[in-house]
Amino acid sequence: MRTRGLARLRGWGGAASMAVACALTGSLVLVLPEAGGAAGDGAGRAGHGSSAAAPARAEECEKPEASLSPDDKDGPTIDAIRARKVKKLIIGVDQNSYRWGYRDPNKKTATLEGFDIDLAHKIAEEILGDRDAVLFRAIPTNQRVKAIQSGQVDMVVRTMTITCEREKEVAFSTAYFKTGQQVLAPKSSDITGFDDSLDGKRVCSAKGSTALTKLEELKKKGLDADIGTTVPNQLDCLVRLQLGEVDAVVTDSALAASQAAQDPTVELKGDAPLNTEYYGVAMKKPEKGADDLVRRVNQILVDYRKSGWQKSYDNWLKPALGESAGPPAPTYTD
Repeated sequence: MRTRGLARLRGWGGAASMAVACALTGSLVLVLPEAGGAAGDGAGRAGHGSSAAAPARAEECEKPEASLSPDDKDGPTIDAIRARKVKKLIIGVDQNSYRWGYRDPNKKTATLEGFDIDLAHKIAEEILGDRDAVLFRAIPTNQRVKAIQSGQVDMVVRTMTITCEREKEVAFSTAYFKTGQQVLAPKSSDITGFDDSLDGKRVCSAKGSTALTKLEELKKKGLDADIGTTVPNQLDCLVRLQLGEVDAVVTDSALAASQAAQDPTVELKGDAPLNTEYYGVAMKKPEKGADDLVRRVNQILVDYRKSGWQKSYDNWLKPALGESAGPPAPTYTD
């Protein structure tokens, strides 16, 4: 997936529109019921049984993107969701990430839309039989794990990178998107990427993000940059950049490209992302015999990769990221 020569879009970028985004950021923990949205085709298929517990993935974790094999059978977790008074799947999402999960102020409706939102609707369609049977809860970056563990949401579909550390706290589906860390800075900046050009620069990242983790690792290895500016949500970094409060932003290349599409005065720096990361759907770690939700989501992703993923990518992400080789192939632990 290329990240240079990005096609610039007339989105909702600019300092004035960022003020709107900042206002939205303040309401991130509100329950936001939604209707509408796109969903792909496909139905669940019989697969691996759901009686085994999720395997331990502690220090031996080498391929964090590997997950339980797919299955379309119901189990105690899905039964409990269907038995609730409110017949909706509760999904944590972002409402400020352009083309991933956002509200377009140029439209009269306040409906959430984007690549992650399409996937969320598809999961609701397959589990509850209705793509609109979803209750969105906007969650800040650093509250995603807590929202899952506390039961505030059934799952999070929010550009959430699968990591070994996070797998100690939540369960992940197989990967549905490939990305990596990259630097975003003004076109006029002398910053060229993850190198000495960052020395003495003020760098912004989101709290609880893999970007901050990577910056902290680089700092220990000698990176001479000020990484003290952290924000609850990644879009806030772009606002800080526009206001001149920081010199650069570090985030996933996919998110950075979308932010560059919002503001044509900034661009991704460096020829390619620093590393390889994958987004996954995050859920509560299953108890023994209750891994049905993880397996069902993985079955949905099997079908979504065949029919739905590319259509959603072309609609939301292709204008900023260019042509795609398609979704990452799944890797299973059993």
